[in-house]
Amino acid sequence: MKFVIIGGDAAGMSAASRAKRNDPTLEITVLEATGDVSYSACGMPYNIADPAREMDDLVVRTAETFRQKQGIDLRLGHTVTRIDRASKKVLGIKSSGEGFEVSYDKLLIATGARPRKLKVPGEDLPGVLALKSLEDGRAIKRYLSAHNVKSVLIVGMGYIGLEMAEAFHARGLKIDMIKPSQRLLPYLPQEMADVVAAELKEKGVGIHLGQKIVAVKSRDGSLLVSAESEEFAVDLALIGVGIVPNSELAEDAGLELGPAKSIAVDKSLRTTDPEIFSAGDCADAFHILTGKRVWVPLALRANRAGWAVGDNVTGRHVELPGIAGTAVFKVLDLEVARTGLTLEEATRAGFDAVQSTIKSRSRAHAHPGAANIYVNLVAEKNSGRLLGGSIVGKEGAAHRINSLVVALHAGMIVEDFFQSDMAYAPPFSPVWDPLLTAANQLLKQV
Repeated sequence: MKFVIIGGDAAGMSAASRAKRNDPTLEITVLEATGDVSYSACGMPYNIADPAREMDDLVVRTAETFRQKQGIDLRLGHTVTRIDRASKKVLGIKSSGEGFEVSYDKLLIATGARPRKLKVPGEDLPGVLALKSLEDGRAIKRYLSAHNVKSVLIVGMGYIGLEMAEAFHARGLKIDMIKPSQRLLPYLPQEMADVVAAELKEKGVGIHLGQKIVAVKSRDGSLLVSAESEEFAVDLALIGVGIVPNSELAEDAGLELGPAKSIAVDKSLRTTDPEIFSAGDCADAFHILTGKRVWVPLALRANRAGWAVGDNVTGRHVELPGIAGTAVFKVLDLEVARTGLTLEEATRAGFDAVQSTIKSRSRAHAHPGAANIYVNLVAEKNSGRLLGGSIVGKEGAAHRINSLVVALHAGMIVEDFFQSDMAYAPPFSPVWDPLLTAANQLLKQV
């Protein structure tokens, strides 16, 4: 059987490796448009923070390793331009300009996503950069090395933008951040978003909310970025206004699309063509709380979905229950974590939802190094079912969120969560863990 994979990053190579382990006789061909496969994209901001590190440190497994040790036919510089479902072929162009076609029995579309464009004049000027691929990371490091960069404007305040604020801060740059909406982190309660804003301001990061970029110009070797009521003279502009799924191949082939034009898949990762799967940042998922299709492109889902495809292609039927939308990131000295639904999201989904937000301490009373930690929990009012939450603090947020994730997957109610026998020792938590304190407060509402 011929298993062809379009895209050689997390989902694609996870599927290839899993399928080959399951069935060593399987003929697997991976077609990757770039020159990179299997790298830790989430590590790029931290790599950029260190001028001495090579970007290729983030490569987990080289193309040659896949070829020699696993027997996978991995072809770099192969851009697929069309899927012919009738003849079960993919067609495309090599980096040399030569055309190619490959036949398949089973096909995986793992084409990922690309940075969203601002669509303003001057966006393609040198020094206006984005971060999604490993080559993007190389380009940023090359630009920082070749130019006397002292100031940067980050357009967008999502995960990448905030992580890159930390990276640029580590390199001693002057940083401003800008976004068109008035809320810094709309998925956090305002008092928790204010904690993040205070951390940024304390470290000298300028925050400009409610400002839309209208143009970028080159001026005296630097950039002049014009917003609706301000101008920024900077040496580098990083565009981080989100990503767009690379779903055009699927759409042109007549496959059904889901939220945000991601590729619609069932729980076994099949598209509307049973011989074609999709996984990774280009594909949608089901939310475990609403049961509805969502597009939340994150790393664990991409790898897990790739494994599931590898199993299904080799006859081991696997279905994924769905996602909770769990995410965590570090911004300067803060950890920010979230999972499930916010109060606003829960209300829009039809839940009669309530929330509780508390401020506690990361360690026991008077224990050295204790810091403030903020916890928000959301639940359905009558049933008491937990629906989501978020945590912000200088320590203890990143791993505490996983307790809540497990509770969401288990369908726990607030009362049962409150009765959980959580660990206690003074260096790690108060006797009443902040999650338990938040649950106790939420019990009063449900």
